[in-house]
Amino acid sequence: MNSVIEKHTIQQSNPLKDALVKLNDVPDNLTIFVLNEQDQLVGTLTDGDVRRGLLKGFTLDSPVSNFMHTSYKYLKHQQFALSEIRELREKRIKMVPVIDKNNHIVRLADLAKLRSMLPLDVLLMAGGRGERLRPLTDTLPKPMLMVGDKPILEHIIDHLITFGISRINISLNYLGDKIRDYFGDGSSKGIEIRYVEESSRLGTLGAISLVRELAYSNVLVMNADVLTNIDLEDFYNEFEQQEAEMAVASVPYKVNMPFAVLETQQNRVLSFREKPEYTYYTNAGIYLIKNKLAARVPLESVYNATDLMDNLLAKSEKIIQYPIHGFWMDLGRKEDLDKAQEEIKHLRF
Repeated sequence: MNSVIEKHTIQQSNPLKDALVKLNDVPDNLTIFVLNEQDQLVGTLTDGDVRRGLLKGFTLDSPVSNFMHTSYKYLKHQQFALSEIRELREKRIKMVPVIDKNNHIVRLADLAKLRSMLPLDVLLMAGGRGERLRPLTDTLPKPMLMVGDKPILEHIIDHLITFGISRINISLNYLGDKIRDYFGDGSSKGIEIRYVEESSRLGTLGAISLVRELAYSNVLVMNADVLTNIDLEDFYNEFEQQEAEMAVASVPYKVNMPFAVLETQQNRVLSFREKPEYTYYTNAGIYLIKNKLAARVPLESVYNATDLMDNLLAKSEKIIQYPIHGFWMDLGRKEDLDKAQEEIKHLRF
């Protein structure tokens, strides 16, 4: 049992006075969770439950089971939907337990601190060499280059955590031990990090074939060298509502023509535009895909996200784009990395 769960739980056989000590230590949410002898969740306890129990004649030495509330909200581990999170927020529930099939608490989600809780698997592609950033990448993998006070990859992981992501897969290749040594198993951030070892470069999506377990219906795949504050909940909602097989995050790229552009048909001029500006949408290196599509990725072969897009388009399956309305920057060049050092001072995730 981790320290956060231990702080917020108590055995039902304990006297109420022990529970009051715990309640005093959790003033932000004023709730502790009650466990039986098998450490299964059986109830909740708040100040209101304590007052009602005392009015019934129970004492400080009475067991917590006499005071606890046995009808409570919870989420099923790896089986919850975003609609359940919205319902909990509407009911102003701040702390919610996530339980496994045996009613053991897997994690406690503090909805007062999280932007959302997305039911997603995540794969961060961190195996790149970063040739254009040499000599900086001679001793460090590109995702570990510093932007502000922490590595690029840590900015990405911290952003994912704000959306309730608790388990992340990271693909490793070039200098992968540097990443593994820095983040470890993720416990220092209260999450679980798993590593996928690429024996050779597998492209921007090939490593998904090596992920041992995909627990959710959808997977977020993201390059580990982009700095962005993309609204992942909005991205996910659009993907779900459009019932797409794949969503590609995109960024606008403007092209200014220095001359007038003629619109013609069989050499006849129909109209012209004076020095027009065109906006194109480019691939941002962030994707949502149905996890069933992982089966289409050949095992340990070079395979890019664009290959999957070609596969889906050939089968007339639905791909949507999601324009990023916030900040996005690819950090593949030294000048971009230098610019990011200034941008990070003003960027809000």
